[in-house]
Amino acid sequence: MISNFFQLRRLLFLIGLFCVGLLAFGWYLQTYQGQEPCPMCIVQRYCMVLVALIGFLGAACPKLLGQRIAAGGMILIALAGLGTALRQSWLQWYPPEFFSCGRDPFNMVNKIPLADLIPKIFAGQGDCTEVSWTFLGGSIANWSMLSFAGIILVLLVALLRRSQ
Repeated sequence: MISNFFQLRRLLFLIGLFCVGLLAFGWYLQTYQGQEPCPMCIVQRYCMVLVALIGFLGAACPKLLGQRIAAGGMILIALAGLGTALRQSWLQWYPPEFFSCGRDPFNMVNKIPLADLIPKIFAGQGDCTEVSWTFLGGSIANWSMLSFAGIILVLLVALLRRSQ
């Protein structure tokens, strides 16, 4: 039981670090490669920040129940990020006739206070359908989708193994 306690704690911390690494890479692409994020990218950044914060808080929690709750919260936030990344990937694969990032919820991200406080990271003006950077054939949205799906899968496996 003790080893399981430390394993979940370590996993939450590592997922938090993974998210910070992805956010740092996104900042690098934006700052040094000129990749302007779109509103959907910003929603995914918010989700990634929340997953990282919950992961770090869960890793700091001394009780296994608190860590499980944190893992559940991370899964819920990652599902939101996955849904956004799926929608953006769909728009990139099948671009609409007219430019659109979707309805108001995605365009409202520029009205969130962090967009005013830290506009370089949390304000998006790019085109959600544009693919201007790829790695191994996948766009940033595709890699974000895989990252969120991986986080969800790893956490689900960890939680299911703990409950048996």
